[in-house]
Amino acid sequence: MIVRDRPSALQLFFILRGSILPRIWMHLVAATLLAVLVTWTDGQFGRHKLHFTTTPFTLMGLPLAIFLGFRNNAAYDRYWEGRKQWGELVLRSRSLARQCLSLVAPGVPHADDEPHLRIIRRAIAYAHALRHRLRAGMPNSGGPEADIAPWLDPDEWQRVRALPNVPHALMLEMGADLARCLRTGRLDACLAPAIDASLSAMTAVAAACERIRGTPIPFSYTLLLHRTAYLYCFLLPFGLVDTIGYLTPVVSAIVAYTFFGLDALGDELEEPFRASDNGLPLDAMCRTIEIDLCMALGERDLPPPLLPENYRLS
Repeated sequence: MIVRDRPSALQLFFILRGSILPRIWMHLVAATLLAVLVTWTDGQFGRHKLHFTTTPFTLMGLPLAIFLGFRNNAAYDRYWEGRKQWGELVLRSRSLARQCLSLVAPGVPHADDEPHLRIIRRAIAYAHALRHRLRAGMPNSGGPEADIAPWLDPDEWQRVRALPNVPHALMLEMGADLARCLRTGRLDACLAPAIDASLSAMTAVAAACERIRGTPIPFSYTLLLHRTAYLYCFLLPFGLVDTIGYLTPVVSAIVAYTFFGLDALGDELEEPFRASDNGLPLDAMCRTIEIDLCMALGERDLPPPLLPENYRLS
């Protein structure tokens, strides 16, 4: 995610980090060169002149802009839903740590392998595991072992790493430790539903994020908009050359930048968990959970929060 102050009017035209321009520049150059060629030849190729009035472009441009806006709204809704779910995960992780420390009676003094302390450490591992699951197969996703293994017992990590759904496996382990606290009398049966509700809410977050990742905007809808935007931008110079003459490449470039940019921006927002400039900062949110839960465990050597690097927060 790009984090920076609003640039000045002059800087707006020179910012590349976070801009959609690096993704569309080749298509933009092709559309502009075609407009230059059409202007130079006055739309005539050999003995044939391709002539269009501006009417079909007016009729086609308005619905195209509306449908591109609708698709971007749908893509941003997926982005915002993903952010809300991860905000819920931060909230539930903090609540889980508080409940485990305040509702579960401690056992052996200063023991590090207590069930309720294992649940808190697993909650940190759960956040990292969910992040890696959502980014599996994506560029810059990284490996999960360095993030998850430090919070689990070696035997437990070897047991869950080979399973197809590591977050679900960790949640089953947390449920087993919660049951262990009940059986040993360290947790009152009337208080157990509160902790179980936090675990269920964390599971619901994972299910919602998997739904977002596994259900993209229908491909046929996206394909139709892709084709229409490209046809519109590549045919537009033929409709403008007889009206505005040598300004055709300039106007065509501006229109192509707008439509190609909206099209590509919708593609990026459609996948909010991608490790990209416009993706959600899952690494930073996992670090937030890590800091808060380590502080709840009484640790003093807390990891620092992640800060933007070159205006990008991962």
